[in-house]
Amino acid sequence: MSTRLISATASEISKMNKEELLTSIKASEGRVVLSENVVMHEPVEDGITISEMTKASGADMILLNTFDTLNPIILGMPDQENVQNAIPRDSVVKELKEYVGRPLGLNLEPVDLKAEMLETRLEIPKGRQANEETLKRAKELGFDFVCLTANPGVGTSNKAITHAIELAKKYFGGVIIAGKMHKAGGNEPIFTEQVVKDYIQAGADILLLPSVGTVWGIRKEDLKLAVDLAHDNGILAMSAIGTSQESSQPDIIKTMALENKEIGFDIQHIGDAQRNRFENISELKQAISGYRHYIAGISRSVKR
Repeated sequence: MSTRLISATASEISKMNKEELLTSIKASEGRVVLSENVVMHEPVEDGITISEMTKASGADMILLNTFDTLNPIILGMPDQENVQNAIPRDSVVKELKEYVGRPLGLNLEPVDLKAEMLETRLEIPKGRQANEETLKRAKELGFDFVCLTANPGVGTSNKAITHAIELAKKYFGGVIIAGKMHKAGGNEPIFTEQVVKDYIQAGADILLLPSVGTVWGIRKEDLKLAVDLAHDNGILAMSAIGTSQESSQPDIIKTMALENKEIGFDIQHIGDAQRNRFENISELKQAISGYRHYIAGISRSVKR
């Protein structure tokens, strides 16, 4: 049996395989916080990564955004302090995992060039797109999970995400999180019952859905039905604050947190726009876990 993630030491986490990690999340009963970090943002302070700061703020899992698998750079790591002088190296992911002692994942974006767009498409490097090569690279680099979603303006589709899940199942082998936080510039529903079924059938381990109160027109009842469908089919669910509301007032974060927990989300994601308001990670963590688990988590040494 796995130790629940909210109580696990760094050494216990480092030994977890895919199934043990999923069990440890499930055993935490809706108290897991995942922080998303933009790796190409200049660090808030020299000589420290944003991921270390989010870990110190209460994150149980860390998701890297804008990470290029073909050009591995995480600003704030040794020899990667700034964009101008950063030296790409494959070891940087495993090094960061040792620094934070948390499960580490990355966003890979299932770009759909045929998707009907509502805004001008944002082009991204191949190393950030979800394809066979990048999924193999994610495995080689040492990531524990991938999140198949898209940033604003990139343009994806539910069909493209479903296909990316199938590729990840074949070429990655770790935990697969999939779904939309928002429309990512496209013009189709973020999710439907059939979309959720397609993701499950394709092999997703964790269904990603927008958090309560983040996306215009999505009701709590809609989210509850989708989460129940995921659980009924043996997979987990993650709420996502990906609409810059992660930088809202702490009371907004706490309200979202408790309502997401009532719905049954196993993980609560908080997006990268909180980089100058790290206290919102703490607010989220304390709201769903209490001060005891929050203070224990940020105090527990990565040497344990």
